[in-house]
Amino acid sequence: MNIVTTDLPDVFIIEPRVFGDERGFFFESYNERNFLQATGVTARFVQDNHSNSVRGVLRGLHYQLHHPQGKLVRVVHGEVFDVAVDLRRSSPTFGQSISCVLSAENKRMLWVPPGFAHGFLTLSETAEFLYKTTEYWHAGDERSIFWNDATLAIDWPLQNITPTLSPKDLAGIAFNAAEMYA
Repeated sequence: MNIVTTDLPDVFIIEPRVFGDERGFFFESYNERNFLQATGVTARFVQDNHSNSVRGVLRGLHYQLHHPQGKLVRVVHGEVFDVAVDLRRSSPTFGQSISCVLSAENKRMLWVPPGFAHGFLTLSETAEFLYKTTEYWHAGDERSIFWNDATLAIDWPLQNITPTLSPKDLAGIAFNAAEMYA
């Protein structure tokens, strides 16, 4: 696997080694030993999630305050614009974000460590999004920051797309009013 660093040192893109021929392809989407050796991350994954979204669905920016989740995310069908935002007040990259395109075609994965908000915009007609988490989902602990918060100034690729949001995301709060990590 190839590890691609980002502007946020704790967040990185993983490019798996893909073996392909006229029959199709094969790759290891996760191998604990190789993940640890390549990244140094000692994450223990406890839950796998799978979402399906249609073009224009924007999910996020989500995080859990008292039970922060690390997430290893990837797309197995379609394409999304994926975003991670550092919510750790003690971090030198506090309030900064990174983004990348994840797709079934590029097979890239993104590691989003605990202490970050996460969100994505579906760019293709449909997208199947998979993610492993380091903490269980706690409904009462989940928070949502406005996807279009002016302070964060995330450059979402909205050409010809009107984002579709859930009621939870419509009721999100501003970055400057959000509860954060120490």
